[in-house]
Formats: sequence, structure tokens, C-alpha cells
Amino acid sequence: MTLLVPGILLWVGAHFFKRVAPEARARMGDKGKGLVALALVVSLVLMVIGYRGADFVNVWYPPSFMVHINNLLMLVAFFVFGLSATTGSLRGKLRHPQLLAVKIWAVAHLLVNGDLASIVLFGSMLLWAGAEVAVINRAEAWDRPAPGDPKRNVLLVVIAVVAFTLTAAIHAWLGVWPFPR
Repeated sequence: MTLLVPGILLWVGAHFFKRVAPEARARMGDKGKGLVALALVVSLVLMVIGYRGADFVNVWYPPSFMVHINNLLMLVAFFVFGLSATTGSLRGKLRHPQLLAVKIWAVAHLLVNGDLASIVLFGSMLLWAGAEVAVINRAEAWDRPAPGDPKRNVLLVVIAVVAFTLTAAIHAWLGVWPFPR
């Protein structure tokens, strides 16, 4: 937890910096983008190392069937995340597809991980994504983009399945089997 919590705080701070201190961010110009990107990379490194190194403190025991729900939610999360880049007919259906995908990801992982470090990490990301949506919605109007070619939706589904498969393979490579045994 020694590195996990600072990583989470840095992640949240870097994302909210533009909203909390817009004048300071504007004064930084293009250099500010690089500094924020660096802060986000450092925050990710801190979160990964902190999470992997945290002592296991069990809080609850998730039932084994939650693995199926987790995997389904993760497939949905990849699809929803992809909606942010699609040029298909689904473009513009959601205002914040990436943040919704983070929420789905966090809930999926909370369902299968009952330890304290997981609750801190995934719970904080769920809260952050919800707060980010609220702050953005209050600060900016949204012009819904026009839908595109429906044939492009097939590509979105294929990319979501490939991303899910690659992520499952990475989990397995790291020693976390993401499927029922």
C-alpha cells in the first residue's frame, strides 16, 4: 500500500489538474501535456508495483461464479472503450465511453477480488471515473457526433475480442489465470 496509494493520488491529481487549476495548466502550454503524461506514467508504475507488492489482507471471499461475470463485463468494457474511437453507427451513443469502460473494469475486478489492495485500487478507480464524469459534464457542453457507417461496428467487435484475448494472455503470463479452473 506504500506505493499504491501515492500512485492513485497522483493519477487522480494529474487527471483533475486541468479542472482544478485551469489557469496554471494553461500557463504551462504544451509542456504541460508532457508533464501530465509523465505524471500518469509514474502513477501507473506506482499503482502496479504497489498493488503487486501489497500484503494480502482478505476482506471477503468472492464466489467462484463471479469469474464468469468478470469476464463478460471485461469484454463489454473493451467494447465500450472502443466506442470512443469508432467511426461506426454507434459513435456518439455514449458521452464518456472511456470513463464508463473504467467503471465497468473496476466493478468487474471488485467482483472477483476480495482483498484490501484490490478494494483500494479498483474502488478508487471507480470513484475517480464517476467524479471525472460529473466534473466534465458540469464544465462542458457536449455536441453528439453524427453516427457513421454501420459496417465499422464489426471492426469494433473484432478489436474488442482481440483486446480481451490479449489482456487475458497478459494476465496468464503474469500468473493470474483469468478463467475458471
